[in-house]
Amino acid sequence: MSGTKATLTINDKSIDLPVSSGSLGPDVIDVKDVLAQGYFTYDPGFMATAACESKITFIDGDKGILLHRGYPIDQLATGSDYLETCYLLLNGELPSPQQKKDFVDLVTQHTMVHEQLTFFYRGFRRDAHPMAIMCGVVGALSAFYHDNLDINNPEHRRIAAIRLIAKIPTIAAMSYKYSVGQPFAYPDNKLGYAENFLKMMFAVPAADYEVNPVLAKAMDRIFILHADHEQNASTSTVRLTGSTGANPYACIAAGIAALWGPAHGGANEAVLKMLDEIGSVENLDKFLAKAKDKNDSFKLMGFGHRVYKNFDPRAKVMKQTCDEVLAALGINDPQLELAMKLEEAARNDPYFVERKLYPNVDFYSGIILKAIGIPTSMFTVIFAVARTVGWISHWLEMHDAPYKIGRPRQLYTGYTQRDFVPEDKR
Repeated sequence: MSGTKATLTINDKSIDLPVSSGSLGPDVIDVKDVLAQGYFTYDPGFMATAACESKITFIDGDKGILLHRGYPIDQLATGSDYLETCYLLLNGELPSPQQKKDFVDLVTQHTMVHEQLTFFYRGFRRDAHPMAIMCGVVGALSAFYHDNLDINNPEHRRIAAIRLIAKIPTIAAMSYKYSVGQPFAYPDNKLGYAENFLKMMFAVPAADYEVNPVLAKAMDRIFILHADHEQNASTSTVRLTGSTGANPYACIAAGIAALWGPAHGGANEAVLKMLDEIGSVENLDKFLAKAKDKNDSFKLMGFGHRVYKNFDPRAKVMKQTCDEVLAALGINDPQLELAMKLEEAARNDPYFVERKLYPNVDFYSGIILKAIGIPTSMFTVIFAVARTVGWISHWLEMHDAPYKIGRPRQLYTGYTQRDFVPEDKR
């Protein structure tokens, strides 16, 4: 609490509202006292409302800053690895070498899923969207791992967190395997987190599969760069669901459902659809002109960001990774060539430069995932794999302190009270 106050005046009546200061970011006006005076506040989309206090992630969109526990995202993406970043998000500090080894060993020991869980997949149509499968299977985990579901027990919460981080990649890879009619691939505990995921995605019993280290590094970076992003829609959904006392598996399933929305987790998939619409390099100038025309509905997907008004701090690392992947694979793909030409054209076009519409993390991650051979239907699933640690970190943080069940208010504009009319008199 900063000690300063804001004063709200309504009809000559003043209400003093405390002002809180965080370690970074804008001061926050505490408006809960307006309720006692008979008022609600109105903030569609919660764009100016802090719904919680958190120590996990900080974003300054105007300056292009993203910090996890105080560490810049580019430093983590280039100097750390995903499981170390998971430890940081969960525990607040980077691990010692022994702590990291113990954590990696613990996650690795939980990568298998209950064998009966595989029967769930048979209940889905072959052409079911992998995110639909993820929602159902993750939500069902509490039926298999109900031995540690006391959310008031810190040890139970910790075990659930480890299980989720470990098993979500296995469940995701199984969703893909089911959709293409291939047998499920079991986890390989000799491999790292990203390597293991790629092997479960692409290995088949009929042939040996060696994970390309460049692709494993790229996948690990994609996981890091999507690990957490403060109080976004899916994270807020997890917190709101968690505030009811729901079990952690149900909360993460709710987060996956929120992420499924194209306005949230589907941005990198939208990039590939946009490239399909443009078609070829020959059409690029025409579509750039359409993007500049305010009367045209066409938009460049993967450029600019709702939060980052300057540049996306994740994009620089992702571009470097994109270049490494394309060089290593030597792919001759017209769509990827189009993507690179589009990036070059937009970066050098004054219209986009003046409006700071730079390529964001979704633009490059979509290209990387396509180059690796991952279908667009799996893009949001991979986002969910990466974001699970962020979701569960916020869920843990919420349960480590007093909290209230979430209960947003509304501005009611419907009918006032009216009397029921019997059917024969209508």
